[in-house]
Amino acid sequence: MDERSRSSSSRLLVALVTVLLFGAIVLQYVCPGSDCQLLRLGSSAPGDGGGGSPTSRAAGAGDPYVAEDGALARFVPRFHFETSDLDRVVDFNIKGDDVIVFLHIQKTGGTTFGRHLVRNIQLERPCECRAGQKKCTCYRPGKRETWLFSRFSTGWSCGLHADWTELTNCVPSVMGTREPSETRKAPSRNYYYITILRDPVWRYLSEWRHVQRGATWKASLHMCDGRAPTLAELPSCYPGDDWSGCSLEEFMVCPHNLANNRQTRMLADLSLVGCYNLTAMSENQRGAVLLESAKRNLRRMAFFGLTEYQRKTQYLFERTFRLAFIAPFTQLNGTRAASVEVAPETQQRIRELNRWDVELYEYARDLFLQRFQYARQQERREARQRRQQERRRLRAKVLPWWSGPGKGPKPTKTPQIKQSPATRPTEPKQVEVGKNQENKVEGELEDPWWGEEEEEEEDDETGTIEDYIDNVEQW
Repeated sequence: MDERSRSSSSRLLVALVTVLLFGAIVLQYVCPGSDCQLLRLGSSAPGDGGGGSPTSRAAGAGDPYVAEDGALARFVPRFHFETSDLDRVVDFNIKGDDVIVFLHIQKTGGTTFGRHLVRNIQLERPCECRAGQKKCTCYRPGKRETWLFSRFSTGWSCGLHADWTELTNCVPSVMGTREPSETRKAPSRNYYYITILRDPVWRYLSEWRHVQRGATWKASLHMCDGRAPTLAELPSCYPGDDWSGCSLEEFMVCPHNLANNRQTRMLADLSLVGCYNLTAMSENQRGAVLLESAKRNLRRMAFFGLTEYQRKTQYLFERTFRLAFIAPFTQLNGTRAASVEVAPETQQRIRELNRWDVELYEYARDLFLQRFQYARQQERREARQRRQQERRRLRAKVLPWWSGPGKGPKPTKTPQIKQSPATRPTEPKQVEVGKNQENKVEGELEDPWWGEEEEEEEDDETGTIEDYIDNVEQW
């Protein structure tokens, strides 16, 4: 009995070793080198899809965007936007004539974002930033022309914190004069406007603290319709050189304070309301026109970000312009405004003073998160297509090896029956129609795409494992 048991154990051990060696040989044949995707199924981050942006890939395990700033994983939109408003991928040609124009609104985190643009983007020809100098040289590859119009590249060429009205009338002429005379040509370039917005209450408090420390921005031009506003149209809130030491109450009671609804005013076309002439229409009518103009311009901008969503802002910028940042953005909540304790009644007064900004920010936040969800859905779709192509490649690689000479069962010959055209099967045509219908279904966006994000990620991961099992069965 002992000899029989030892012999049985030996045969079993030999069989196991043979199976392991055979499996290793098959794996090395199917997946040579280190490019085998099947070995990384268990280590893929859920929701990443294997082909995310550089930011998402660097995040490693988990989704770095879901819990940013306490945002809910599920987002319920309030506004309806067309697909053209959500699909923001521009054909930015940095080697051609295209220019990114950064509209920098005060106290929105624009200084930090502006530094990212000149110091933190992976470029064939990075911006040259010298120590002790605020401006960097951002030339195109092979040209002495700038691709970026911002505070840290071209300076305040259109005035200190120029708004939408000033930039759209000033940037083309300034860019024309900056070109060398021998390469100057007709203005045919694309201008991609970008900006950053912030919660109106915290932006307002941050501006008050900044003014309290002595900031004035008196160098701003406020050009509109070819002229600057008169002193009667834009009176000052303080008699001296600055407004340092002012209290929050003093800051709030000045009716001419440009901090009120600053984001709406700086994103709107001021020519529609007579510029700074407040007698052209009533206050409510003026505010409504400015708000609609700001919404329209924001919707048509190539990109805008939100201070409260740094990682999503980075993701959307990278996807919009096909540019990658070197280091990820960080969410810093320890600002001076955050350290100010403001009573709920005072916060409500600030919202009333900035009611147009409050409405604009709600609109912008909804559009921003819908764009993010849309981009993530597109990213998953692209990843799913890549996985399908990979599975086809693996099948095409395995089947010839399996059906090679001396491998596997020999195919049996079946008698060929001649068929008339009327009785000939039309299976290839049906397969082709099925492919077209599949592509058509994947291209449709009629179903709500914002509600089942987590379920879609789980289905993608489960489908990948099931496909892998199917492939193993075929082997």
